Amino acid sequence: MPVFAAPRLLLLAALLLCGAGASAGNALGGGEERDIRAVVEAQLAAFAADDGARAFSFASPSLQARFRTPERFLDMVRSAYKVVYRPASTIFLPVIVEGEVVLQRVLMTDSAGDPWLALYEMERQTDGSWRIAACTIGRRAVRSV
Repeated sequence: MPVFAAPRLLLLAALLLCGAGASAGNALGGGEERDIRAVVEAQLAAFAADDGARAFSFASPSLQARFRTPERFLDMVRSAYKVVYRPASTIFLPVIVEGEVVLQRVLMTDSAGDPWLALYEMERQTDGSWRIAACTIGRRAVRSV
């Protein structure tokens, strides 16, 4: 799992990857969930178009400060987040709210067909919009039924 995600996101990721669910109810309205999903979808579309500037625009101010330029951000995603950069498929799961942490969960498959779970920590901006504050990915075990 890439390590630039926030520590609290890593803890939630570990719980979710081990099969535990978040205990808090979803405190967001349907419109907010749609807005959050639209941000993640737009960033994925920007990656697909190799539009680093647009992809970078969906990152939170703190994430932008960390990478400083769209080029550095895109280079990091290409190397450390290959499944996010070029997912073969995506399935958006409901948003989870755990305390003040808002997570958009996305199941993805890579080009080899292997399943991944991406957890996007979302951050509400002062203007009410949403941006991506962190992303953690982990491979999902395939369970036979």
